[in-house]
Amino acid sequence: MSKTTLVIVESPAKAKTIEKYLGPDYRVLSSIGHVRDIPKSNKDAVDIEAGFVPHYIISPGKEKVIEGLQAAAKKADAVLLASDPDREGEAIAWHVAELIKGSNKNLKRVVFNEITEGAVKEAILHPRDIDLNLKEAQEARRILDRLVGYDLSGLIWKKVRYGLSAGRVQSPALRIVMEREREIRAFVPEDYFVLIAQTTVAKLNIPFLCTEEPKEAEEAERIKSVGEANSWTVTAIKESEAKRSPKPPFTTSTLQQVASTRLGFSPSRTMGAAQKLYEDGHITYMRTDSTNMSEVALKQMHALVIKDYGQVYLTPRTYKTKSKSAQEAHEAVRPTDFTKHNVGATADQKALYELIWRRTVSSQMSDATMKRTKVVANITNTTDAIPDFTVNGSRIIFPGWLAVDTRARGEDTEVPKLATGDSLKLKSIDIEAKQTQPLGRYSEASLIKELEKRGIGRPSTYASIIKTITDRGYVIKEGRTLIPTDTGDVVSTFLEQNFANYISDTFTSEMETELDEIAEGTRTYKKTLTDFYGPFLKEITAKEDIPKLTNLGAGPVGFPCPICSSAMVIKLGRAGTFLSCNRFPECNGARMIDGSELKPDAPIGNHPDSGEAIYVMNGKFGPYVQLGETPEKIKGKKQPSPKRASLPAGLMPADVTLDDAVKYLTLPRELGNHPKTDEIIIANTGQYGPYLAHAGDFRSLKSNDDPYTITYKRALEIYTQPKQMRKGETLLKELGINPVTKKMVNVFESKSGRYLRKGFKRISIPESIKTEDITIEVAVELLKQG
Repeated sequence: MSKTTLVIVESPAKAKTIEKYLGPDYRVLSSIGHVRDIPKSNKDAVDIEAGFVPHYIISPGKEKVIEGLQAAAKKADAVLLASDPDREGEAIAWHVAELIKGSNKNLKRVVFNEITEGAVKEAILHPRDIDLNLKEAQEARRILDRLVGYDLSGLIWKKVRYGLSAGRVQSPALRIVMEREREIRAFVPEDYFVLIAQTTVAKLNIPFLCTEEPKEAEEAERIKSVGEANSWTVTAIKESEAKRSPKPPFTTSTLQQVASTRLGFSPSRTMGAAQKLYEDGHITYMRTDSTNMSEVALKQMHALVIKDYGQVYLTPRTYKTKSKSAQEAHEAVRPTDFTKHNVGATADQKALYELIWRRTVSSQMSDATMKRTKVVANITNTTDAIPDFTVNGSRIIFPGWLAVDTRARGEDTEVPKLATGDSLKLKSIDIEAKQTQPLGRYSEASLIKELEKRGIGRPSTYASIIKTITDRGYVIKEGRTLIPTDTGDVVSTFLEQNFANYISDTFTSEMETELDEIAEGTRTYKKTLTDFYGPFLKEITAKEDIPKLTNLGAGPVGFPCPICSSAMVIKLGRAGTFLSCNRFPECNGARMIDGSELKPDAPIGNHPDSGEAIYVMNGKFGPYVQLGETPEKIKGKKQPSPKRASLPAGLMPADVTLDDAVKYLTLPRELGNHPKTDEIIIANTGQYGPYLAHAGDFRSLKSNDDPYTITYKRALEIYTQPKQMRKGETLLKELGINPVTKKMVNVFESKSGRYLRKGFKRISIPESIKTEDITIEVAVELLKQG
């Protein structure tokens, strides 16, 4: 009887890919990510007195996953833990091992830097023990982040505003964004002038640019006056050759930067596409700060370059990793098979793969050679001196690596054939007044570059850092630009004034180095946390008595209180900063930060039936009408919400009449109960337009169907039509109505596996549960856990 081996990975998609390469003696299952974590809301999850021992709990929804893994491990002769090849993956492997070691003690660790048949089979031949140093480095990061976040956020809640947060790495990132913003605010622009000599030679227009940019208008006018009063000639022609070398293959940070600038992808979007490409076996592991590549990959690339471009285009290169702590000797992010030029299941994956392919192949190619030409012109009169004027050109004479990475090439700019001493006919000298500009705000790409340069964060954290400060409302994105909000400004200022050391570059970078040393086995977990937490807690305690930040300084003198004319102060509200009377709460006078008066909402009229006031208001999801007053909040008591209805898309609040509002408040309309489920069908309108809703099954209404007039019969017709699935999604099974939520429950499948839906969230179904065994009772339990 042959022996069986259970292979446990963390992703269902990865499990499917690996299972193709291994024979019938192997079974591949997924843990679907982390299986244990410290509780989200409990500080006591870490026993500080016992040496920072974490108290782990099973992650919500993972009970049945673990039961399935335990049952499979019991039947197997050996278990291979094959989660991702980094600290996070090592931690997942350790947690899984802790939970299944009672079912099978023959546990080993394997890692796949790439998920190809050769790499998988080779890795299976070289199992090892779990690296506890890597696991402890991940654990130390998790505990540090929890302690810092819990204690700092708690203080900010007390001293600034409830609901705000801080973090060990997010707060230094926010500080960097705010430092640039303060530089921009403090920047004083200076005037300067650009001069362009418009000349012609043989009917060809040639603009020459002045090599100096005068700061005074008088000097600019002098140069113009002298230039236009004299004859012009070519005084020099300078030609030179220049070389452009290819860039190294991608690391995580450079991949995120280039995907942002070239493809417009956010860091999280880039990593999502890269994760799928890795799991499908198309690229190497995507979390890395190494530029190394295997000999096998290099040989394959070199052969491809010679075959497709010729020997002259090949220049084998070895790149040194700049990072002082390149993690776990990974390779660069590269394709696993260079003969494949176009792979990926989605447009994002295809675009990202092409970017990776071109960058990697071009890294092994020859320099591009460029011919650069500078033509210098000036007046022939040597009595009145003016600066030189020049025109520059460049052209590629050998493309080298640019033959592959064509988007890096740029445009050739040819200059006319001229010789020293040639006369030029001057038409005019144009003056353009300009002002110096401050450094630009950070984009996602430039912030990642800055974080990496300062040693803040690691490849696995860049995307989450930016997502966190964006999700918290500390920065907003306009295009690719990150702009700090008033809330971000207040939080960063508070931390800089009170905890400058703990959000400094030096401290954050040194802490990352200490975590690296734990991973290398040269530093202990307990010492690292002890050395940090004692002084940190002492400083937190010392700040408990600082006054609450009730205002952010005096308001502008020109904006007195609109009620009592007293001075105003700047305060932070839910929607940002505003001006409040300094006599509050005795006086409720308030203004917007631009000085416009903030008045209580006035009704547009009263409902003809109930007599209640009707208001037009703005909310998180746009403008709406409201029937009646908003009840005053009473601590510990839930107040009934007044009836509200969204405005139709495109309608401005100022254009809403009383008749309109009464009509809008007829929604949602109850049309009747569905004959199969006995659940109500409603017609309504929302953020994305009009729709029907029945037991959690939402159907958009097209232009011919109006939520105010649609009939019960028409609604039933719509519900008899198959529900349109999302791209790549299949409906596997209809289960019926959830008796708890009264919503329809279905089983779906996509490339990433089977799942249930809970709002917009997907609840993965463990592989140990067969589709035919999924009943409404099983689904309800999974939804409850998820």
